Amino acid sequence: MELKNQFLKQPRKIKIWKLTHNADILLSAANKSHYPQDEIPEVALAGRSNVGKSSFINTLLNRKNLARTSGKPGKTQLLNFFNIDDKLRLVDVPGYGYARVSKKEREKWGRMIEEYLTSRENLKAVVSLVDFRHEPSADDVQMYEFLKYYEIPVILVATKADKIPRGKWNKHESIIKKKLDFDPADTFIVFSSVTREGLEKSWDAILENAFYEIN
Repeated sequence: MELKNQFLKQPRKIKIWKLTHNADILLSAANKSHYPQDEIPEVALAGRSNVGKSSFINTLLNRKNLARTSGKPGKTQLLNFFNIDDKLRLVDVPGYGYARVSKKEREKWGRMIEEYLTSRENLKAVVSLVDFRHEPSADDVQMYEFLKYYEIPVILVATKADKIPRGKWNKHESIIKKKLDFDPADTFIVFSSVTREGLEKSWDAILENAFYEIN
């Protein structure tokens, strides 16, 4: 309860913490036997392999190369656990939809992701990333429906907003929401790692989900 109060009842401290936290990669895991064994809350990040997850993590944590960006999609092959001040973890799951990965490898990643998302008690929410420039893919829709089926709170982040003129943002947001049959109870955030648009909103949503308790 003390930890919850620290983040939810003192918003100024939340903002200071966002700027001053220490973050590093704790471990990479292939299955639940490798997961950290504690009660620290976790928020996972899921999306297509070229959607900009690494850039989102680096922007969120104010680091350049904590999560390594690559011109080759499909580089993340394990669950990567990022530790933040020993109070919160972000979990980067392998990107989906990369055609050059074998079917066998995609199935292995799928089982790894499903095991984590459906069995991890530490998991408080999933940041589901989609490309703001395009209509969500079939894989994006499947991921969103999967999260809704298992009643996992969703923070939908539309990346690469700097590539779209601001005057067209409402149109693109409507297209994405319609394709996903977006639940108004979920959070929708327009984000850019270039302009840092949506950074504050992303942190607010992550902290609210990570430290919210139902009495």
